[in-house]
Amino acid sequence: MAKKIDEEALAEAYNRALALEKAGDVDAAVAAYEEVLTIDPDDHGGAAVRIAAMGRGETPAKAPDAYIETLFDQHAEVFEDVLVEQLGYHVPMLVRQRLQQLKLGPFKRLLDLGCGTGLTGGALRDLCEDMTGIDISEKMVEIAHEKDLYETLFVAEVEDFLEDNDEEAFDIITATDVLPYLGALEPLFFGAAENLTAGGLFIFSSETLPEEILAGRAYMVGPHQRFAHADAYVRERLTATGFELVEISDINVRMEDGQPTPGHLVIARHIA
Repeated sequence: MAKKIDEEALAEAYNRALALEKAGDVDAAVAAYEEVLTIDPDDHGGAAVRIAAMGRGETPAKAPDAYIETLFDQHAEVFEDVLVEQLGYHVPMLVRQRLQQLKLGPFKRLLDLGCGTGLTGGALRDLCEDMTGIDISEKMVEIAHEKDLYETLFVAEVEDFLEDNDEEAFDIITATDVLPYLGALEPLFFGAAENLTAGGLFIFSSETLPEEILAGRAYMVGPHQRFAHADAYVRERLTATGFELVEISDINVRMEDGQPTPGHLVIARHIA
């Protein structure tokens, strides 16, 4: 049986950690976040990611599932308003534009990883016959379901779904805000390859940081607790998992504190 979390102690430690981080006392903040992890090993609050964002500890291979689920369940109701209206997130429309300009599509079966409330599904609905959406957040999936965009919706962690799925292969897979919550990309890319038809397309967005900040690292947790990936690492992992690059474009993923977040929109073709 799972150990019951002491919610009061957890809230106290987490709030203390946040305050110390804000005050710039990194050592004390890290110690407080470690206390949070002791109370809540599943890490619903993303303490491990926050420690990494301060440049301490090991960079996790991905953000904890419990953290992503909690984060998106909490923000499901206001998600679109915040992301689109306040943060200027238009990646789904960029995906549509690139597909049309490259004369790719229409598609028979689309798999939308991290579908959220259905922003990408809405942007691509008329280009696809059959759409499946996956998200770890049940509340996000409920909102997507209400829009009646997808033929099939699953509440699942993306990598687990790709590994376990034995349905018919897809001819396009999208992942438009997934990579910022993953560090190591091999499981995602390999899973996508396993679920695509030969010649199928994999389209995703990623965030990046200047080379001097990445300092030779394949990926790191950036200042806003999201993973940034080096361009070279993305290319290398795609090649290693059986893809050829169709194009990689520099994009502004979203605004954060009034500043653009640089990233890439990547279109790859499964050739294995």
